[in-house]
Parts: sequence; structure tokens; C-alpha cells
Amino acid sequence: QVQLVESGGGLVQAGGSLRLSCAGSGFTFTIYTMRWYRQAPGKERELVASIGSFGSDTIYGDSVKGRFTISRDNAKNTVYLQMNSLKLEDTAVYYCNAVKDFGRGVSEYWGQGTQVTVSS
Repeated sequence: QVQLVESGGGLVQAGGSLRLSCAGSGFTFTIYTMRWYRQAPGKERELVASIGSFGSDTIYGDSVKGRFTISRDNAKNTVYLQMNSLKLEDTAVYYCNAVKDFGRGVSEYWGQGTQVTVSS
């Protein structure tokens, strides 16, 4: 079955760093666009970063540009999110997402989420 398993979340002080990982299985990881979303309490889920199947095209949310870096290792079926200079407002549950438009329909999978808490 399809699985996206996130890891690397935790508690960090403001200004610190964390690296999230998301390991995919049960689907053809290499052809999917991989994304990180986050959702803070009482807020809408927002796109944090996206990376194309070949890793050459990346997109970042305005609030994380210059601080976060998304990357992928297709040999390991894993996508990463390096988060630097963390701020209190980065506190959220971070979700890994895999999406592929096959033309005849969109295939999409979600991970269970990992909590990131930034403290002052």
C-alpha cells in the first residue's frame, strides 16, 4: 500500500534548524511532484515548498523563501525539507504530499504529518 512517512519534527528554539524527511513507498516516487504543506492551529493548510520529479524545479511559499530548502533523493524515495532560521510562526504540523497529473486524473497521497514547534 501507499505510504508517506514523515520524520524529523520536534521542538527547536527560534533561530534553530530542523530537517524533515518523508519516505515514500507503494507508488512510483520518481514521477511524482513532492510537496511540503503545513497547518498551524486555527489556520488553513498552506504550501511550504514543492519540487518536481527531477528535482530541478522548486517553488517556495513567500514566508519561507531564503530559509527553507526542499530536496529529493529519488534513489531513496525520500524528500527533505531543510528548515533554517526558524521562527515562532513556523510552528505547525508539516505534511508531505505526492501529486501527479496523469491527464486522465490526478493521483495524490498524504503523509500523517509531523509536528514542528518553535519556542522562544
